[in-house]
Amino acid sequence: MIYLLLSILASTLIFVIFNLIGKYKINTLQAIVFNYFAACITGVLNTNTALKPLELVNQQWFFGAVFLGFLFIAIFNVMALTAQRHGLSVASVASKMSVVIPIVFGLYVYQENLGWQKGIGIFLALIAVYLTSIKARTGTIRLKNLWLPIVLFLGSGIIDTTIKYLETRYIPNDGIPLFSATIFFIAGCIGVTILTTKALQKTLVFDLRSVFAGLLLGIVNYYSIFMLLKALQFKNFESSTIFTINNVAIVMLSTLIGLAFFKEKLSIKNCSGIIIAVISIVLITLS
Repeated sequence: MIYLLLSILASTLIFVIFNLIGKYKINTLQAIVFNYFAACITGVLNTNTALKPLELVNQQWFFGAVFLGFLFIAIFNVMALTAQRHGLSVASVASKMSVVIPIVFGLYVYQENLGWQKGIGIFLALIAVYLTSIKARTGTIRLKNLWLPIVLFLGSGIIDTTIKYLETRYIPNDGIPLFSATIFFIAGCIGVTILTTKALQKTLVFDLRSVFAGLLLGIVNYYSIFMLLKALQFKNFESSTIFTINNVAIVMLSTLIGLAFFKEKLSIKNCSGIIIAVISIVLITLS
């Protein structure tokens, strides 16, 4: 289970880095773009397979990797904005409570049963995302504040579902590094296109600090995906159990870090949302 533990630590560190990027006003988009190339290089260095770029398009998982590349850069931006505007706890809960999406997907694709316990757990998860998204100073929620956690919730769930589907159907045991590197490279290329457009419009101001932030973020990002995929290959645990343990641990750890190091303040509703999140995950697991 060392892979699962390392995935939890790496994923939590991503939220922390995003918060620091916002705190020191480092250009988030540029850091994210550099992060993907750093992650890609890390994946290439970790693969034992001969790298033949022209053969990548013939891989069964290639178009899935292209789809994930688009999602990665889009949702990473949303994750960064959520962590910076709402705090670590909201970002982690919205991202990790998306575990309900691959579970619902499994009901149809893998023909799993939906009992009352799992149904209640999914319903409570949605309530948890809502409650943790309420800003403490207002006690209310507005659409302009709610859209980020909702998009993060949906996007993260689709990413987890797609990764599990591709890992189950198309990725060999030794193909994880190359698969991961391909996703990151595609996401990086999309990011470069965005930055190039900004440069042509003369709205791009290069931030050298984003290179170093992106390098650190990229290494952590790669291993968060790599370790999760390795954990999913462990046959003694179902994927729903792995996703659940992974997600609830990230929620708890990032919340504690937010309180201890970033002086984040949680309202009673925020705390209730986090507690409900834990209860929902436990219900889903035990079901």
